[in-house]
Amino acid sequence: MNLTNMPELKLGIVAVSRDCFPMSLSENRRKAVAAAYKGEIYECPTVVESETDMQKALKELREAGCNALVVYLGNFGPETEETLLVKYFHGPSMVVAAAEERGDNLVQGRGDAYCGMLNASYNLKLRNLKAYIPEYPVGTPEEVAEMIAEFAPIARALVAVKNLKIISFGPRPTNFLACNAPIKRLYDLGVEIEENSELDLFEAFNNHADDPRIADVVKEMEAELGEGNMKPEILPKLAQYEITLLDWVEAHKGSRKYVTLTTKCWPAFQTQFGFVPCYVNSRLTGRGIPVSCEVDIWGTLSEYLGTVISQDAVTLLDINNTVPADMYETEIKEKYNYTHKDTFMGFHCGNTASGKLSFCSMKYQMIMARTLPEEVTQGTLEGDIMPGDITFYRLQSTADCKLRAYIAQGEVLPVATRSFGAIGIFAIPEMGRFYRHVLVEKNYPHHGAVAFGHFGKALYEVFKYLGVEVEEINYNQPKGVLYPTENPFA
Repeated sequence: MNLTNMPELKLGIVAVSRDCFPMSLSENRRKAVAAAYKGEIYECPTVVESETDMQKALKELREAGCNALVVYLGNFGPETEETLLVKYFHGPSMVVAAAEERGDNLVQGRGDAYCGMLNASYNLKLRNLKAYIPEYPVGTPEEVAEMIAEFAPIARALVAVKNLKIISFGPRPTNFLACNAPIKRLYDLGVEIEENSELDLFEAFNNHADDPRIADVVKEMEAELGEGNMKPEILPKLAQYEITLLDWVEAHKGSRKYVTLTTKCWPAFQTQFGFVPCYVNSRLTGRGIPVSCEVDIWGTLSEYLGTVISQDAVTLLDINNTVPADMYETEIKEKYNYTHKDTFMGFHCGNTASGKLSFCSMKYQMIMARTLPEEVTQGTLEGDIMPGDITFYRLQSTADCKLRAYIAQGEVLPVATRSFGAIGIFAIPEMGRFYRHVLVEKNYPHHGAVAFGHFGKALYEVFKYLGVEVEEINYNQPKGVLYPTENPFA
């Protein structure tokens, strides 16, 4: 997918050296790491030994356009200067250390970075600084290069959040208190938010009537939908709406580089606009501009994090319904290694990008058509979600402004749903327990973001870096490991 709306990462690596160790040791080890790294990385020529060196290195990093930093302990390292690098860089930083190379070079060639890493972590804490430290942060040049590759999507997400604006239209729908979104923690994360009325959006939409770009967007939609274009008469209105949103983004992003959207998409939307926005939401999400349903502000932020980490489209789904027992017995049991309680259906009206559906058709929104005229519910994208690995996750602020998150890796099964909407049969190990002791116990809303692949490791580190306490980053505990609220006698 051709994604826009996300940062280009420019990594920089700075070697640090303690003055009683050979500076050349750090410098040569840094060169070896850069040579082993398979992506683009800027080698800062200054090796940092003093505070003056630190200032010089920061200047070189800024001039090179670096927006993420690797602090590399090629030897023991200067604990003050290396932590000041993190402090004054003002961007996501990683601290990593060199392993010793050879048993026959442990006199002049011993760097003691294994020891220095401890002091680095101590001093980061003293200064209340955040840095990414890999699971085992000491390695050969090839191993460190792999650690940097793991840091890259984490850094990209952190850069993106600090430059993000969320634009919303309307309040959440009636009886959707679960989409309550305390704004305070958004500001804490560095996210800006612009809140607008549905009337503002409606006025902008009407001002785009007869826009000369509509015809070209309709052609794009026709090509994307192919045989699934069941409602061609609604395409001009949908194209008008898409242009309206994109123009609003450009006019309102202000000082921010990246934008996500969320809208009150029912019930007045249908009667006034004359369609549902689902297909347009799916198209923008497929281009890296997530549009969450029902003014789920934390939902669109969650989607965006997954988009930037995976560099792929994500979706936002209801954790929706159980798989009927007869379907489980005939189509899942003994074919896949999951219990019935491990499975559920994830669904939403039609906001999932077409590229993530096994097939798609543009139809009317069946649930809304139960209470509204069918002709105003056209424009939803229906189809079974493509099978494969997924990560179900969400970042959330509680009503009392506490950050928490969950992550669960699993898959979408290649089993026909026999239902409607954008929908799939999901399987997550120990989902039944996760549902009760995380989703229910921790009062999560019904929306979960879905990334297409396993990205739990990166998401966990991003949540931790953003300030979620590790006790509040929940995941699906394996069998035999109890949740704090789980009855051991059950």
